[in-house]
Amino acid sequence: MVIIAAVDRSERAPSIVDEANELGQAFDEPVHVVHVLSRSEFVGLERTSVTDTGKSIPTDDVLDIAEEFAREAIDEAGVDDATPVGLLGDPADEISNYADSNDARYLVIAGRKRSPVGKALFGSTVQSLMLNSETPVVSIRTD
Repeated sequence: MVIIAAVDRSERAPSIVDEANELGQAFDEPVHVVHVLSRSEFVGLERTSVTDTGKSIPTDDVLDIAEEFAREAIDEAGVDDATPVGLLGDPADEISNYADSNDARYLVIAGRKRSPVGKALFGSTVQSLMLNSETPVVSIRTD
């Protein structure tokens, strides 16, 4: 089993990693820090690469970029023993699938403050994970 910290590139990421690390220590489980590049982020990276170099970005390189974002969250949290994981696709689906395929004990997340209308219009990865994940979800509040 593993503890999964699902992070984005926000100021909440180190807090998520810290909480996952505490759970990992309490249950003697490894911690995987997962960052998912959405399709729109990928398209933005692809456009930049084609504009700058005339070449597209290989998928493996995109996954390395996502993994580097996860590694940054680990470094910012000051956690020594966590595995960065980079994925590509719909964040809620990819995180849920990763949790299922790795027999995760807990999934640690943190949402942003949004109005109910904002959630309805723009969706919420956190909301989707909380409602649909087979893995127990730990949702933290950050300042």
